[in-house]
Amino acid sequence: MNRRNFCLATMGLMLAPTIRAQHLAYPNRAIRMISPYAAGGGPDVQLRQISQSLGALMGEPVIVENKVGAAGVTGAVHVKSARADGYTLLMGSNTHLIQKTLRPNLNFDPIADFSGVSNLFAQPTVLVVSKDSRFNSIEQIIEEARKNPGVLNYASGGVGTSAHLAGATFFTLAEAEATHIPLKGSVEIGLSLLRGDVDLAFPVSSTALPQVNDGSLKALAASSSKRLKMLPDVPTMNEIFDNPLTVQESWFGVWAPRGVESSILEAMNAAIVKVLSEEEILDSLDISGALAMPSKTPAEFDQFIHDENDKWAAIIELTGTQI
Repeated sequence: MNRRNFCLATMGLMLAPTIRAQHLAYPNRAIRMISPYAAGGGPDVQLRQISQSLGALMGEPVIVENKVGAAGVTGAVHVKSARADGYTLLMGSNTHLIQKTLRPNLNFDPIADFSGVSNLFAQPTVLVVSKDSRFNSIEQIIEEARKNPGVLNYASGGVGTSAHLAGATFFTLAEAEATHIPLKGSVEIGLSLLRGDVDLAFPVSSTALPQVNDGSLKALAASSSKRLKMLPDVPTMNEIFDNPLTVQESWFGVWAPRGVESSILEAMNAAIVKVLSEEEILDSLDISGALAMPSKTPAEFDQFIHDENDKWAAIIELTGTQI
């Protein structure tokens, strides 16, 4: 070996421990967690609490930034284009799978463009009406929608959102018709109901329950696999229709741009698993009707995403939903 090659090899050996040390020190600066949902909505509130605990555990702040639009697509495209270093992450959800199924030409692919880090939590949608609504049961709504097709309407945060598909599934299986009213975001659903702009809606539980608890809204059904602890007298849609596709629990997890090193994904995964065992976090999720769902490994979350992609495609086919 000549002197130059020897020096380069020696330098490489000297630098290797430093590179490894920097790698193991992740994170060494603030992490940006992109929320594709409006600030103040249920999932965004939960993400902020979890992110605060993550920052405290990891020694660097985890800063939530809202990039809202196109039913979550705006935030996803932003993170897809970010540097794959683990410092820009996305709160991904089943909504992203739904949007890609409905619009194959979208400028992102939730499976090909991202690596799963861990699931966070899941929550069902809740069929709600205003406190002043004449409806007091799911059967009354079905009867009215069959009697007057298309007269009743239901709100959602946009076409292809969980609230939209829950409503579409409900009326499809009820063999009834209602008009879908897509709003700019889920935070507008409650106000639309209270103003009387819409008749009913299917927001996720963390958005619905605060207004159910304060008496502003009435809960008539849930898309959960079993009755919610916070709503023991409210039936599930599966009790009414006996169809597994009525079990629609929206989940929210952490995604990284494809290309982030596995050791970084594993470090963040381990932190999430620990945070989601904290009593304060679990109590907060419980109150909102959500269930903590940490993935044991990033690979486990990736497999979950693949399985969910098939499930939501089946729901879209059932309802005939189109953009």
